[in-house]
Amino acid sequence: MFAQERLEKILYILNKEGKVVVKELSKRFEVTEDCIRKDLKQLESDGKLKRIYGGAVQKRQKAPLKDVLNRKHLDIDLKSKIARKAYGLLKANETIFLDISTTNILIAEEIASGDVPLTVITNMIDIMTVLNKSEHVNLIATGGVLNRSLDGFVGATTIASVVQYKPDKAFIGSCGVDLEDQSVTTFDAEDAQTKRAIIKSAKKIVLVMSSEKFYYDGTCKFAELDQIDTLVLDEIKDNNTKIEIEKLGIEVL
Repeated sequence: MFAQERLEKILYILNKEGKVVVKELSKRFEVTEDCIRKDLKQLESDGKLKRIYGGAVQKRQKAPLKDVLNRKHLDIDLKSKIARKAYGLLKANETIFLDISTTNILIAEEIASGDVPLTVITNMIDIMTVLNKSEHVNLIATGGVLNRSLDGFVGATTIASVVQYKPDKAFIGSCGVDLEDQSVTTFDAEDAQTKRAIIKSAKKIVLVMSSEKFYYDGTCKFAELDQIDTLVLDEIKDNNTKIEIEKLGIEVL
């Protein structure tokens, strides 16, 4: 196998599993561990990964900035999988908050097509539209100043409405989670402030996100991981990631 081909295969494994180990790669490609270390050093120099003791992990990136109208059509199958899991957490007659999140739009669709009686509070226009005609849903809109790029209401007026409620569960979206500093981030400062208010008001916090967001960072921190009760994902490629999350007492679905 040519060296370049081996580098490409290492990246494929890394993107699939989230982490690579020198010893395992050495056996897999039938080369020395020193050879694999040189490969990882080269890939790190190319900006493709981050070396750690005994292997490498995916390099953290700045999350791509896209408004909701663009993002809501991306990764539908993946988000639908997360939404179905999240829907399974709901109990009859609960009050829940669905914040600004393209995954939460799909949770709203699950609610609309189901028959679980709920009170749903939201600050997102698309969620209001989905649930508008659902007779088994008592729909509450926060109101406030509309941020069109977010497709929802954020900021002081919205926060003043949010703090009037105490939902049983709040489903929160994020654009990035950093396990090293345990930060949960988004792009917009007013969105971050609004999410903080929702987290403070709710009894239980459910973070809904794709596993790839463990390798992305937003610009505004709105929570620490230990404020999250349940994390709903498509899957976790690296079992060590799941172990680290569960050490914090977070339920992982």
